[in-house]
Amino acid sequence: MSTNIIELQKDSELRSVLEETNEICVLYFWADWAAQCTQVGEVIQDLASKYAKTKFFKIEAENFEHISEGYEIMAVPTVIITQKEKVIGRVDGVNIAKLVHEVGTTCAEANGVSAQPAASATQAEFEQDLNTRLKGLVERAPVMVFIKGTAAQPRCGFSKKLIGMLNEHSIKYGYFDILTDEEVRQGLKEYSDWPTYPQLYINGELAGGLDIVKEMIESGELMEMIPKDSIAA
Repeated sequence: MSTNIIELQKDSELRSVLEETNEICVLYFWADWAAQCTQVGEVIQDLASKYAKTKFFKIEAENFEHISEGYEIMAVPTVIITQKEKVIGRVDGVNIAKLVHEVGTTCAEANGVSAQPAASATQAEFEQDLNTRLKGLVERAPVMVFIKGTAAQPRCGFSKKLIGMLNEHSIKYGYFDILTDEEVRQGLKEYSDWPTYPQLYINGELAGGLDIVKEMIESGELMEMIPKDSIAA
């Protein structure tokens, strides 16, 4: 691991750097249970090697709730770029192109290296990458639900009710916890033109939210739409 990557042990370590220097710092908020942090963590290591004069703080979000709340960390991974206590860059979720661009733009001058503008991506490219990722997620299983929490431990009443309905009717499904990825959480609202969660997809197409699914179950329409292979024997 690069020597300029600091695994935060105490709040005071970060506070002293932000208060006493004018350095640009990169704050990487992560969690060991979040698989999506693995790729971002590897990129952070590469960036730390390239921008060796910049301090990269690796912060386990749940262990430093005060810091996480201060930077409004809603999901991991999230990367904050800050100078003193002013946020000058932010990347929510797994967006490698944007992460490389943001760190390069803010840290290149202090490190005496090129920002490599050719490696940056336009907003249109970011949106295209996200839409490709969202399409893959909604098609991950014949029946997919996007919920808060996990199927075993939903973290809101609406998600719990939807999971209960599917289980009651022996429907097999995949799920995605939107609390683990703010980029997906916000992006899927536009992708599906549906502003709330949970959301149910069948063969990659939005079926609806909790109320719609409930009506479809009562009318018998839902079971007609569910692929036969997705109903447990």
